[in-house]
Amino acid sequence: MVRPRSPTSSSYNTMSPRLKLRDLAFFERPVPFARPFRFGAITINATPQLFVRAEIEVEGRGTAVGASAELLVPKWFDKRPELSPAQTVDGLRRSLQIARGLYLAGTGFQTAFDLHASCIGAQVATCAKKNIPALAAAYGPAEIDKAILDALLRAVETSFFDGMAANIAGIDARLSPDLSERDIKTFLSGRSPLQRVAIRHTVGLDDVVEGEGGIADPRENTGACYFKLKLSGDPMADAARLARIGKEIDTLGRDYKVTLDANEQYADLAALQALMERLDHDATLHPIATRLLYVEQPMPRDITRQTPLGALGTRGFIIDEADDSYDAFPAARALGYRGISSKSCKGLYKSIINATRAAKWGAEGETFFVTGEDLTCQAGLAVQQDLALGAFIGVTHAERNGHHYVDGFGEAPAAEAAAFAAAHPDLYLDAGQGIRLNIHNGDLLTGSLNTVGFAASVHPDWSALRPLVQPRSQEQLA
Repeated sequence: MVRPRSPTSSSYNTMSPRLKLRDLAFFERPVPFARPFRFGAITINATPQLFVRAEIEVEGRGTAVGASAELLVPKWFDKRPELSPAQTVDGLRRSLQIARGLYLAGTGFQTAFDLHASCIGAQVATCAKKNIPALAAAYGPAEIDKAILDALLRAVETSFFDGMAANIAGIDARLSPDLSERDIKTFLSGRSPLQRVAIRHTVGLDDVVEGEGGIADPRENTGACYFKLKLSGDPMADAARLARIGKEIDTLGRDYKVTLDANEQYADLAALQALMERLDHDATLHPIATRLLYVEQPMPRDITRQTPLGALGTRGFIIDEADDSYDAFPAARALGYRGISSKSCKGLYKSIINATRAAKWGAEGETFFVTGEDLTCQAGLAVQQDLALGAFIGVTHAERNGHHYVDGFGEAPAAEAAAFAAAHPDLYLDAGQGIRLNIHNGDLLTGSLNTVGFAASVHPDWSALRPLVQPRSQEQLA
């Protein structure tokens, strides 16, 4: 595992370098969970992690290899009840395969964003013909884009933070006509990455609430001052559980904030209204209601697009699963939503575009925001690249639960975990139970992410990975 030289922001000019994609390879590794993670309508005990290896040729710079990683999470991108969890993971694999064909078909040198923009429309359309929803369709390009960007940053010997501030990828407004080129360049050039990002501790629907192993147990919450509480979609049951959680968090003796996430489980506006009325008027929910920052994706994505929030729009609601296109944030804004999540699994360029929008709209006098949410990002590439993206766009606290549901580096070889820990000593620590995420008083430090490449000085041990499993069927169920 070769460690590149320290980044230099002056190692390339302000023009975005052009590249050709030479090769794309997909791998995966099993990830057993240390405890079940129940959210929405799924309980996960294990799922594979994807790894992408991209080889590019940069005009005048030669070739370089980049990498990315992300869990293949069942029943999040595609929650259709008629599909099994395994079928929804196969949908993500198909998304990757379709995207690979489109990306490799590109000819000539072009910027990284040129390549993304030229493929994303055909990707969504092709996936739709195979009955793969738009959110799952975006997964393939999202993971490929990260690996290409990693290779590009390595080729020009600069870091993600410096490279993106100089718009190394060539991001423009062709996919976001509500913005101007100036809006994007102004946002990028003005970025000052956060040195610390607070973790928001996830409380899944099967997680222990009280006592040992519960929310107030410092071994579980790792000093967090932010908590993300999963909802079931049943207003009465959710209110009762939130009251228990609020009572426990109140014992921590520190200021805290909470967010709620329904993962599309509230059937309609009436059910959501019932929960919000309980939060407003039930004294047992006072610890939650007075510290609530926002409610994430309460209703199914299709209903979300058709349902104005009305009077509820005065509260902070954000979309997550409904964010499946470049115009999702403006559409949600028109319905009364105030924010949108950033997840690198949905596309790093879309996160940057949405953060640009929030900044522009905020300058016009209204409050809009981008939040950091987690796809159970695993130690190594996945958590580092997602953390860097959030730190760059200004996400001060982000959901982080990969360390909560998976034991350290999981099934990764010990040498691979040790290499990441040596290269990023502010992020990982071995306190006698294996290498794990190093959380400093509830925060993650980003200093070591400021290295050549996309937030990682090392790559995984490719020889320890298996090729991506071939999907069993060619199309999702109709």
